[in-house]
Amino acid sequence: MNTLAYAGPGPWILFVPLVWAAVIFTAVTLLRRAGWRGRRGPWRPPTERAAADDRSPIAVLGRRFASGEIDEEEYWRRISVLEEHFGRVGPGPGGKAGAA
Repeated sequence: MNTLAYAGPGPWILFVPLVWAAVIFTAVTLLRRAGWRGRRGPWRPPTERAAADDRSPIAVLGRRFASGEIDEEEYWRRISVLEEHFGRVGPGPGGKAGAA
């Protein structure tokens, strides 16, 4: 005579999906903290953000003037046009911020 009857898997059947959910959640969290996000959004390293800022037209013009590609007259002519379109970000020669 068999005294132990089998009543099905019982409540333990819920344990397996919960364990897999915890494993997947942990893996995604670890991958995100390790830099899995790539180069999107504000998660880029500061050096990459600074490199992106160096590509602004005013910064490019400043580099061209500093390297000697253009003379001072050409620099001032082009910077005045660029300031009309982009505005001065920092303080100008007089110490005052320019209008946008």
